[in-house]
Amino acid sequence: MALQLGKTFINLPVKDLQKSMDFFSAIGFEFNKQFTDDKATCMIINEHCYAMLLVEPFFQSFTSKSLADTTRSTEVIVALAADSREQVDEIADKAMAAGGLHSNDPQDLGFMYTRSFQDINGHLWEVFYMADPESHQA
Repeated sequence: MALQLGKTFINLPVKDLQKSMDFFSAIGFEFNKQFTDDKATCMIINEHCYAMLLVEPFFQSFTSKSLADTTRSTEVIVALAADSREQVDEIADKAMAAGGLHSNDPQDLGFMYTRSFQDINGHLWEVFYMADPESHQA
């Protein structure tokens, strides 16, 4: 049997916690106040997946590696499944309106539609809708 784990926490360094929270709030995300202080917040993606936004000095305390300079390199692309093509557009449009940057041109593969953006810290996000994942497995 394949390994299956519980909740997923994506840890991302941010320069300004409040500005990052404002950006993601404008898209429609909420935060768990129980896990929010002046160094970090827990952004709720869904009931099983969260993004921990950690101010850079606090994030740095968890690793001896240098932080990626997101203006020059990519450390991760966070991909989120939406419920519809319209929701993909809504999320991407809200991200752009909140100060996000265009990342790649939209892709329409028929069964899958994607849009991507950079958040205000340079992290890459991809929002996609897949019509029928079961019929398009590799």
